[in-house]
Amino acid sequence: MKVRNCSNMVALRLRLILVLAALLAFGGALWAPFQFDDFSLFSDPALTSPDGWRQVFSPTQTRPLTWLSEWAQLQMATEPWSFHLVSLLLHLLCVWLAYTVLLELLPVRSAQIAAMIFAVHPLQTEAVVYVFARGTLLATLFALLAIHLWLKDRRWWAVGAFALALLAKEEVAALPLLLALLEWSTKRRRAVARPLCAMLALALAAGARVIYATGAIAGSGAGAQAGISPFEYFSYQGVAILRYLWLLLAPLQFTVDPDVRTAPLAASLAWGVIVVVAILSWRTVRAAGAGFWILGGLLLLLPSSSIFPAEDLAADRRMYLPLLCFASLAGLLLKRTDPRLLGFIGAILIVLSAAQTRVWQSPSTLWMDAARQAPDKLRPKRQLARVASPPHAVELLTEAKRLAPDDPEVAADLGLAFIRDGKPELALAEFGRALALNPGSARAMNNRGLALLLLGQTDPAQADFERALERDPCLFDALWNLRRLGVRRPLPAGCRATPQQKRLWSEPATSAAP
Repeated sequence: MKVRNCSNMVALRLRLILVLAALLAFGGALWAPFQFDDFSLFSDPALTSPDGWRQVFSPTQTRPLTWLSEWAQLQMATEPWSFHLVSLLLHLLCVWLAYTVLLELLPVRSAQIAAMIFAVHPLQTEAVVYVFARGTLLATLFALLAIHLWLKDRRWWAVGAFALALLAKEEVAALPLLLALLEWSTKRRRAVARPLCAMLALALAAGARVIYATGAIAGSGAGAQAGISPFEYFSYQGVAILRYLWLLLAPLQFTVDPDVRTAPLAASLAWGVIVVVAILSWRTVRAAGAGFWILGGLLLLLPSSSIFPAEDLAADRRMYLPLLCFASLAGLLLKRTDPRLLGFIGAILIVLSAAQTRVWQSPSTLWMDAARQAPDKLRPKRQLARVASPPHAVELLTEAKRLAPDDPEVAADLGLAFIRDGKPELALAEFGRALALNPGSARAMNNRGLALLLLGQTDPAQADFERALERDPCLFDALWNLRRLGVRRPLPAGCRATPQQKRLWSEPATSAAP
């Protein structure tokens, strides 16, 4: 009994050490602001509405569990730190459960090393610090629970946990393949066929729903609206996967917006390397051995890094759950390493993660780093321009215009930068160019009207605002600009306004809205 109690105390102490290490690595997230897509929390009026929970049943809602958690939190708090606190707590729960799972699959020493890597590796930073990535954390938590229940032979409970994981985010859809590989390489029990088939059916249903939703939601940035074909997306994913693995070994040069586009030959060579590694791993698969963990990590990457296209060709948060497998491989390889060296490696990872977390504490540092690492990408320049001084913003967007002269969004951003820089005459030319490139854009029409208004041409400005509302009756900015000209209109029935817009609507109009 004393031996068992001592063992339990050691295990608890190790868990607490893991939690403390994760807090040291990512605790700075509590001081981070909302970034990039985080602001979508406030652009969806249903999320801030008391009865918005009903939207969870929408056929286009692919991540209802994540959506419901965000809706519930927005009813209580809207401060960035509160959302980061939830993300941090979810990561700590994932670390705790990951260690439990690893102890069931690996020797104790290997499990400890793997859990430490999973807890503090800088690759985890984006998933932990980016509020928009809450779905990744929730899905991983339930996926880990499903693995734990499976290993305890509570297989149908595991199916239920997997269903919850899919409701959080569909990226875990390949988990049944990992469990099937585990069964094939160990016990090969026939009794697992039904629950595995049930999991695969759930994964296919989730995939079908995602394909439908991304096609039905305007601007989804995935599927048919990703701006890239499945074949093109697949060709670049080999480079993306090798980049993830390189960052695992050399955790430097992280960025929120990596550029993985490359020549066809390099893309083919990348996939060639991955295929060779997969074949060699398959030939050496055995009970939770090195080959198993390599194949397992590659399998878990399949949903996000294969043929279903997304606007982002690569994102570090996609490695959150797969890192469990690659960390396990590292645990097996390093199990005989001197403990002092392992402690040093862990400390280095904590310092690097804390430094990367600090990058996320400011929009300017985040996008400045992204623009430096991907000088030919538009998005980092556009995002950095939004937080830069007006002259610097004009400089950044002029370079973006050189890279993409036919992009109406770049023209619109450059026009807004000229507005901020006090040059409405130059803004008018850019807004006109944006409208010429995208004649159906109500926002471009509103922006041109804004430039005309600032130049004192009120009648043409009002005409542009009116035309913008003909194209989009719910365009709040055009309604607000008309109100500034003394033309007061009610919000059209059926148009949803955010709480901030409702507050503005109750105040006098004193400024134009671009």
